[in-house]
Amino acid sequence: MRAADRERAIVDEAIRFFAERGFEGQTRELAKRMGITHSAIYRHFPSKEALIERVYQEVYLSRWSPDWGPMIRDRSQSLEARLTRFYLDYVERVFEYNWVRIFVFSGMKSFGITGRYLDIVRREIIEPAAAELRHDLKLPDAKAHPLSERETELFWGLHGRIFYLAIRKFIYETPIPSDLDAIVRDAVQTFMDGAKMTMPKLLESG
Repeated sequence: MRAADRERAIVDEAIRFFAERGFEGQTRELAKRMGITHSAIYRHFPSKEALIERVYQEVYLSRWSPDWGPMIRDRSQSLEARLTRFYLDYVERVFEYNWVRIFVFSGMKSFGITGRYLDIVRREIIEPAAAELRHDLKLPDAKAHPLSERETELFWGLHGRIFYLAIRKFIYETPIPSDLDAIVRDAVQTFMDGAKMTMPKLLESG
């Protein structure tokens, strides 16, 4: 097998392995599962951490669409329409066994995958969406009056509500609705109805 093909095979199997076993799984066990020597893995990846970093690149960064951030900021559509489009696409891309389980396992170990990924979500989705809602409601601009934690937590709540469906399916292994599109639309609509009433009060109290 060519070196590039062997490296690709190691990455693909590592994704499945860590999704099933978590990051407690040892590279020696991964090598045995693949039918290769332990040293073969280290010819391509100098450490377990380097292999995990490659998994992060493959599973998370490759699935993050560069269109999502600009979509949230696109004022040619209502914010509700933008959030709905984002979450419909997000569910389609990330509601996947390996993605969800590696995300959760990473959160219980100090490899940084979860924190780094959520920082992207915060920067590209949560804070821009909160700023866009201010604009819609004709509230002070976020550049002049910085967003509060309470404001961004509103949007984290929406994000968590939708992602929890994936937790139920791939971590708890319990049934979830078959028509996720309808669930996403309901979640966003309900959120927007409440946020439009709550956001002005947060600025008044802040």
